[in-house]
Amino acid sequence: MTARFTGSTVLVTGGGTGIGRAIAVAFAREGARVVVAGRRAEPLHETVAAIRAEGGEASAVTADVTRSEDVRALVERTVERYGSLDVAVNNVGMLPPLAKTADIDEEDWRAALATNLTGLWLSMKHEIGYMREHGGGAVVNISSNLGAHLRVPGLAAYATSKAAVSALTRSAARDHIGDGVRINAVSPGPIETPMSTRPGESAGEKAERMRDAVPAGRAGTPEEVAAAVLHLASDEAGYTVGTDLVLDGGVTA
Repeated sequence: MTARFTGSTVLVTGGGTGIGRAIAVAFAREGARVVVAGRRAEPLHETVAAIRAEGGEASAVTADVTRSEDVRALVERTVERYGSLDVAVNNVGMLPPLAKTADIDEEDWRAALATNLTGLWLSMKHEIGYMREHGGGAVVNISSNLGAHLRVPGLAAYATSKAAVSALTRSAARDHIGDGVRINAVSPGPIETPMSTRPGESAGEKAERMRDAVPAGRAGTPEEVAAAVLHLASDEAGYTVGTDLVLDGGVTA
């Protein structure tokens, strides 16, 4: 355990699994009090249990980030429980079914934008609303190398939503740095999570695909993403504003 975030309260949306869980655990290991949020209670409680097993402090709050009232209540409950909100990591995201642009189902399009973009905007709206009235804070948004940095066939809805996240992050950073709220993004490429595994693909097949597709020869780990998020949220990155840090093993280099 280190002390980089001792005394800080950190909110992680999408904190029940994968990258979100790794981020939550990493903050707790560095002394933060962590609130994990998402729509399903069970994985959130599993994250909390993992943190508490290591001696950390964490709580779970179920919330749907596409609903403004849910996010408002989430921020309120975080502050009621721990007395502050110092860092927010917006990690909720969904991958719609593969489809060429003209064949995208309208509901899939709406769902991708509602979760990946509007949900993130609503999260920032309420997080920043609190932070700017209480001494500032740091926000890190999880975007993707697919979008502003890379496009692939069949993922137009996802790429569009994530490109918008990158643009929104920069716009919000300029809007609110004067309020003491520092905002950045991390854009992962292939990471060792279920989202990057193709249907029916074995671990060996995925590893072989990564060796061919990624210059670094492998997928990244959730812990590597977490390390980047913690850096951007820390005082060490105090002069870093509006950046979009790509972590993809050289795919978009």
